[in-house]
Amino acid sequence: MSTTLKNSKAGLEALLTPDNCALILIDHQPFQFAGLRSHDTQTIINNVVGLTKAAKIFNVPTLFTTVVERQGGHLIKQLQEIFPHQKPIDRTFINTWEDERVVDWVKKTGRKKIVIAALWTEICLAMPAIQAAGEGYEVYIVTDASGGVSLEAHEMAIQRMIQAGCMPITWAVFGSELQRDWARTATVPELAQALIDHCGNVGTSLQWEWQLLATPVPAETTGV
Repeated sequence: MSTTLKNSKAGLEALLTPDNCALILIDHQPFQFAGLRSHDTQTIINNVVGLTKAAKIFNVPTLFTTVVERQGGHLIKQLQEIFPHQKPIDRTFINTWEDERVVDWVKKTGRKKIVIAALWTEICLAMPAIQAAGEGYEVYIVTDASGGVSLEAHEMAIQRMIQAGCMPITWAVFGSELQRDWARTATVPELAQALIDHCGNVGTSLQWEWQLLATPVPAETTGV
C-alpha cells in the first residue's frame, strides 16, 4: 500500500493567486536604505515599487510597516503613493511579527500565504519570516525587493530562511503567478505597464512589441 504525502511547497497549490496571499512590506525607509550594501538603492526601489504595484493590480491585501519612524524616516514616497491613504504601522519591535497589530492584520485577511519584502534582509526580513513559518504560515520572501548591509549578510539570511521553510521569489515572479493566464485580459494592461516601467529589458521589449502591433503593415510588404 503506497501513501502519497502532501508537499505544500510543490504542486499547483504552492503557487500564489490573488485570493490566497497577503503582502507585507517592512522598513523601506531612508535609514535602512542608507545602510544598504547588497544592492544599489535604485534597484531595490524599482523592484519593491513593481512588487507593490502588482499587489494593487490584483487586489492583494498589502500592509506597510516602519520601525521608529521618527528617527528612521517615513516610508519612501514611491511606495506611499501607490496606497496613499494607508498609514504604515510604526513599530518599536525589530521583529515585525512580535507586533500584535501586524499579526492581527494578517489574521483578518484570512490568508495563509504571506509574501514579505524588507530592509534589511538579515534582520527585518529574517526575523518575521522565520517566526511566521514556525507558526504555520507559508512564507514567500521577495529577495530582489529586499537587501542587507552586505552581500554576505543578504545571502546568508536567504539561506537561513530557506532552511526554516521559507520560499524565495522575485518581484516579477509574484506578478506572473497572480496573472497566470494572459486570457485574463482585465489585468493585462496594468501588469504590462508595470513590466514596462520596472522590468528592464523585458519592459523595453514589450514596449517594442506594442509599437509593432500598433503600426500598420505597409502595403508593399503584404502584396496588396
